[in-house]
Amino acid sequence: MTRRCFVGSTLAAGLAAPSASAARPKRIAAIMTVLWEGSRASHARSILGKCLHGYDYDDKSPKPDFEIASMFTHQTPENDLSRRWGREAGIPVYETVYEALTLGGKELAVDGVLLIGEHGDYPWNEKGQHLYPRYELFLEITDAFRATGRSAPVFNDKHLSWSWVQAQRMVALSRELDFPFMAGSSIPVMYREPEIEVPLGAPVKHAVALGWGNRDSYGFHLLETVQCFVERRKGGETGVRAVQAFDGEDVWRFLDRTPWAQRLFDAALAASQTREPGNVRELVKDPGVFVVEHNDGIQTATFVIPGAFHDFNVAIEIEGRAEPLASMLWTSDENKTNFTCLLKAIEPMFKTGKPTYPVERTLLVTGALHFAMESRFQGYRRLETPQLDVAYQVSGESFHCKK
Repeated sequence: MTRRCFVGSTLAAGLAAPSASAARPKRIAAIMTVLWEGSRASHARSILGKCLHGYDYDDKSPKPDFEIASMFTHQTPENDLSRRWGREAGIPVYETVYEALTLGGKELAVDGVLLIGEHGDYPWNEKGQHLYPRYELFLEITDAFRATGRSAPVFNDKHLSWSWVQAQRMVALSRELDFPFMAGSSIPVMYREPEIEVPLGAPVKHAVALGWGNRDSYGFHLLETVQCFVERRKGGETGVRAVQAFDGEDVWRFLDRTPWAQRLFDAALAASQTREPGNVRELVKDPGVFVVEHNDGIQTATFVIPGAFHDFNVAIEIEGRAEPLASMLWTSDENKTNFTCLLKAIEPMFKTGKPTYPVERTLLVTGALHFAMESRFQGYRRLETPQLDVAYQVSGESFHCKK
């Protein structure tokens, strides 16, 4: 088993970086809630598996090319893999985040950090949010940066936190300590069928995404799916002014009274390649939708409709264009393709010290999800969200996998 992965790294400008030979592979600390194997592989197993076993988990090239220098797992259930993988690859598994970042010493000894806070035995709150300790683990990482006077790029898998306040603090800390920070899931960087992209500066009016799963985890995927398209619109991202959720029959009522949403829903549904036969409204027993209004007037709707298909689909209305842009974002068995695409998006940040895409995307989506779940909790009220004044611009480059 190899420890090498295809990622390089430079360190944040604000704190002194640990010295490193340009010849040696960059050393990455993997900070994880859990690394286990079960009926469904954990995110950490999928990501670390590619670093240790290659992109296809077959111990063959192509393989990532950075070195997993250390591991920390917050939980160690009976099906834990970290100790066995650590023994086989000669990777130390430490009892604290600080030790994982310093390799048991007193100085920062890694060139980057993978924070993978998905899966594990953690509680849910009354709002239906899974309380993963990403924020707490991030604080331990930044405490190590402060203690050693050094920092390194950090990638956070999926949304920043279940809490908007915690998510804001994470981004603020990355700016305070001046280290590259990037976050998000694999869905925006997946293959698209057909291959589409919103032209940079296009006058986007509306967008819809369709997917499956639970409201919290998969709701994030869908909000992020829409955001990676609409952030390219004329004027860039301006922030979100209101969020509202609907469930059950109110989802279909929303479609019936909202012509743009119904039109884009149909276009996105037509893009699916795993659609089940039959009437969608009869197939889906627990539909949900998050409606998001942006400060510049565009609106989006993300539908969680389990039972209709097994992929993610998107449709975007652009002013002056007769038909919507629509596509399926590919998914795959065992997350093989998903996490290869994600690693390829992470690699440039570790190599150059510049995030591939802005963390503001994940911050805004984390906030939209937070308030969508709050809307459900408050009886599906429309919530004004002046807090979500997250404005940012993206480049014309696309970072998703292409055939």
